[in-house]
Amino acid sequence: MYADKTLTCRECQREFVFTAGEQAFYAEKGFENEPARCPSCRTARKQRQHGSRGERQMYNVICSECGMETEVPFNPSPDRPVYCRDCYQKQKSF
Repeated sequence: MYADKTLTCRECQREFVFTAGEQAFYAEKGFENEPARCPSCRTARKQRQHGSRGERQMYNVICSECGMETEVPFNPSPDRPVYCRDCYQKQKSF
């Protein structure tokens, strides 16, 4: 049903093969357009987009339940308890 196609990348202008397997995958996912970028340009574009977020800042805190030092991915508020992973799981189950 599908046959390999040679396409031209819109960014680097190099030709790349849009394989029959990739076409079947696109059809299965409901994608209507063929890829406009070669695999290496697609990867580079994803890295640029995701790289703009930067490193996640972690904050050192003391668990309000067990007193163990831990890290959390948010700036804790002094008026709210902060839990380590284990104590958080215990709190969540109540």
